[in-house]
Amino acid sequence: MKVLVLGSGVIGTSVAYYLAKSGHEVEVVDRQSGPALETSFGNAGEISPGYSSPWAGPGVPVKAIKWMLMQHSPLVVSALLDPKMWRWGLAMLANCNARAYALNKSRMVPIAEYSRDCLKALRAETGIEYDDRAQGTLQLFRTQKQLDGIAGDVEVLRQYGVPFEVLDREGFVKVEPALALTKDKFVGALRLPNDETGDCFKFTNRLAEMARALGVRFRFDTTVQGVEVSGGRVSAVRTTAGTLTADRVVVALGSFSPQWMKPLGLDLPVYPVKGYSITVPITDAAGAPESTIMDETHKVAVTRLGERIRVGGTAELGGFDLTLRGGRRQTLEHVVTDLFPRGGDVSRAEFWCGLRPMTPDGTPIVGETPVRDLLLATGHGTLGWTMAAGTGRVIADIVSGRPPEIDVTPLNIARYR
Repeated sequence: MKVLVLGSGVIGTSVAYYLAKSGHEVEVVDRQSGPALETSFGNAGEISPGYSSPWAGPGVPVKAIKWMLMQHSPLVVSALLDPKMWRWGLAMLANCNARAYALNKSRMVPIAEYSRDCLKALRAETGIEYDDRAQGTLQLFRTQKQLDGIAGDVEVLRQYGVPFEVLDREGFVKVEPALALTKDKFVGALRLPNDETGDCFKFTNRLAEMARALGVRFRFDTTVQGVEVSGGRVSAVRTTAGTLTADRVVVALGSFSPQWMKPLGLDLPVYPVKGYSITVPITDAAGAPESTIMDETHKVAVTRLGERIRVGGTAELGGFDLTLRGGRRQTLEHVVTDLFPRGGDVSRAEFWCGLRPMTPDGTPIVGETPVRDLLLATGHGTLGWTMAAGTGRVIADIVSGRPPEIDVTPLNIARYR
């Protein structure tokens, strides 16, 4: 089949690659000048199936109020006059209970675990490199209350067979020796040894090169202007380069997916949640992290990417505003210097922000739609990098008429109808 993929972030590029591997003729459309130049450009770098949990959970509303009162707040709300934000926020609050949390996590973990397996297979087959490491994730707790609060998460990890370790100070220093200088700030840690890290931007660009070698055409500097439907099936996509046609269309436009689906009667509850990162050059390798560290108090991830440290965090509800706010940079600088005071030079850091496409229940929207031959791959939130390879493989299987290796019915848009 001829397949048109809208978007060349890590999700769209992964979809294109796996479609081409399945023998399809693929064309990718993106408004940027190259792959992964928006949300996939500067994310935290973690590939964390074990942390595939919805933001909406029991106790989150109370925590959110406390977060917003913190000096280095992990949550910022700046779009107070945006009715879409309020609708999305109310839908998220409706998922802040134990039953919904368990259901939503059960939807997220299978695609995340499957995606990790697909990524491992891809590395073995192609030798793709992207500053990747497979040394796990360490979640650090500053208070005993935080550490005691992981009982529910540990039970879920056991339920899904995800390996984990609960570590004391000496235990987490063995895993991350550079924390020896600051270990007394933390009471303990939860480690997921099977998690990985890597530069999403490098990965996406190298995967795009391999996709081109398989015949995929990338049409950059081209903006989508509308999706046309005729007789109940998608018939064409209008772009600044003209009208494009295909047998199937896959929408992987992240936070921008809803605006093109709404005219088709598909109301996607995807809202842009802005995240920030700094990328810090390492000045002392022995004082830098080995893998990914999560600071539970500030909800910030610190990741080793080659000779750089990527520090990512903050959830800002501010619509599509891409303003770089100095206060957010200060938070990221505070966390990395608090954990790894000798690791890198924050004065030379690159500052970035991107829009995570979040659903109120935390789970992505993947699969077919009521519009024939139109498929969705969006709403991955903070887990697009974690779920990209698996999403690409699933979409390729559906287009090829093969049953996916995991059940993706729970990820279908039908759950919102």
